Amino acid sequence: MAIRFTLNGKAQTVDVSPEMPLLWVLRDTLGMTGTKFGCGMSLCGACTVHINGEPTRSCVTPVSSVAGKTVTTIEGLSAAGRSHPVQRAWIEVDVPQCGYCQSGQIMSAAALLAKNQNPSDADIDQAMRGNICRCGTYFRIREAIHRAAQLRPAAASAQRESVEVAQIAPGGEPVANGGAR
Repeated sequence: MAIRFTLNGKAQTVDVSPEMPLLWVLRDTLGMTGTKFGCGMSLCGACTVHINGEPTRSCVTPVSSVAGKTVTTIEGLSAAGRSHPVQRAWIEVDVPQCGYCQSGQIMSAAALLAKNQNPSDADIDQAMRGNICRCGTYFRIREAIHRAAQLRPAAASAQRESVEVAQIAPGGEPVANGGAR
């Protein structure tokens, strides 16, 4: 059965069993290996992706349920070659140890910050409760999410600037500052 959905901004059509878990379609059919298999029972969060912006465990999500929807994996989190603020914060705070759970952790954190730009510790703990880190880096994860919240305004400002600079005036001259000359 052909199933159509958008993956990391690109239209995809896969011809697989409708019951096949999205995780295996992503990894084995489409080559998106950043999404990890952890438990296969939606308990650890290693397989977290976004479906229409919502963090979702791909190991228990049948691919048929994403037909017509938008799926974002860790590979698609960064836009225009720039790391997502959560990814930059993860590096600044030096979160990973073994790194296995990190793509799922980052996807859950990015979904939280998309909805709550200034989360409290309790908000973070609630949003991240389904992601297990075998290395126990929970305090660094929380610190990195707070740091990413600080980086988000800078990222949005930089993105606006790059769009403004990319505008072209008649005659081919670049226009900066939203077209002001």
